[in-house]
Amino acid sequence: MPDAQTAPAETPLKRAIGAKLLLVFVIGDVLGAGIYALVGEVSAEVGGAIWTAFTAALVLAGLTAFAYAELVTKYPMAAGSALYVNRAYDKPFFTFMVAFAVMCSGIASAATLSRAFAGDYFQEFLTVNLDIVALAFIVVVAAVNLRGISESVKVNMALTAVEVTGLLLIVIIGVAALFQGEADFSRNFEFREGESVVAVLVGGTSLAFYALIGFEDAVNVAEETKDPSRAFPRALFLGLAVAGVIYLLVTMTASMVVSTDVLAESDGALLEVVREGPLGIPTKLFSFIALLAVANGALINMIMASRLVYGMSRQGIVPRAFSRTLQARQTPHIAIFFTTLLAAVLILSGDLESLADTTVILLLAVFVIVNITVLVLRRDDVAHEHFTTPTFIPVLGGAVALYLLYDKFTDDSEVFLRAALLLALGAVLWAVNRLITGPPDPIDVEELAG
Repeated sequence: MPDAQTAPAETPLKRAIGAKLLLVFVIGDVLGAGIYALVGEVSAEVGGAIWTAFTAALVLAGLTAFAYAELVTKYPMAAGSALYVNRAYDKPFFTFMVAFAVMCSGIASAATLSRAFAGDYFQEFLTVNLDIVALAFIVVVAAVNLRGISESVKVNMALTAVEVTGLLLIVIIGVAALFQGEADFSRNFEFREGESVVAVLVGGTSLAFYALIGFEDAVNVAEETKDPSRAFPRALFLGLAVAGVIYLLVTMTASMVVSTDVLAESDGALLEVVREGPLGIPTKLFSFIALLAVANGALINMIMASRLVYGMSRQGIVPRAFSRTLQARQTPHIAIFFTTLLAAVLILSGDLESLADTTVILLLAVFVIVNITVLVLRRDDVAHEHFTTPTFIPVLGGAVALYLLYDKFTDDSEVFLRAALLLALGAVLWAVNRLITGPPDPIDVEELAG
């Protein structure tokens, strides 16, 4: 163990985030739009035992969280996965592709949420073509992004409170249904017939994993956290646990209040819980809450994606045009236009489930690399105390993530093709830029974080 008395390197950023605020940040990152969008899709995969898929997804997220806990306390700087990969392998193209995969996962997630926004929750107010609504929605998200980062963050904070309120309402409905004898708790132990429990659980887990992503984004505030070596592991694991408990309560409520067939046919399954629950909550009110929650998730993802493109451009990794900013608002308008266009193409390329799967595939690939990277970087000593995960955990985390990737490939190669085309676009941008500017300089991963 390195010298425990030596502090992490100094940073130009203010260390203003304490342990409690960091915990709230992690919970806010994990809780969100995924649970609003995908309960029905997971039910179609698993059956009534939706909670089992979310629990298994939580375990997988926890395994990879151990790797992130070691890496972020060892290198408490912004940039996340790209920083660790760059440090371990020193291969600019590889670092770029990892960063580009993270960016594409954000865009694919925003496209997923756009289709969720246009589905049953929006149709509660107006019956409009789903594609038109989804495309109009992503344009509105781009407009907020263009308005400025300060305004976007303020909107994010308000919408996070709203989305948590919506999930608590679902839990309250579940409690009321139990007390009034209107719940069928036995459905929580029914798996889809026709396949083995293991097969349906694996399929449901890889889809439910979409609702657990977000914890890896918290590493990007490492430079602004007080005593990150102590604060981060606690916040990361406790935040995942809190989110997991809430998801467990929400999914069990959904299954015991609404029949499995109805859940499986809905892309706004929590709305069905409100409709059939005993409290008489207006469906339009809950739909409005859900729409705000979904909008929040899409906004977060598009901010992250556009800033990553902007950061790459400033370093000359992708064409310099992407680093241009709107003079009046000082926002990267070309990067925002590019990421919005890509999201629009994805919206038209698949349904809610396939786009969620695309997001998960991209992140699972990154998680495999991160779990390997934490072991590679064991050779790199740092002069401060940091969290160290038992070796078997990243080995198991990487193996499980790799297995889920394999399962998805054998189950739906079309989703893999979409992810591969996105990564191929990144490789093309890299190659075009090299032709124009020549060999790249070493990547500054802190600048890459934008």
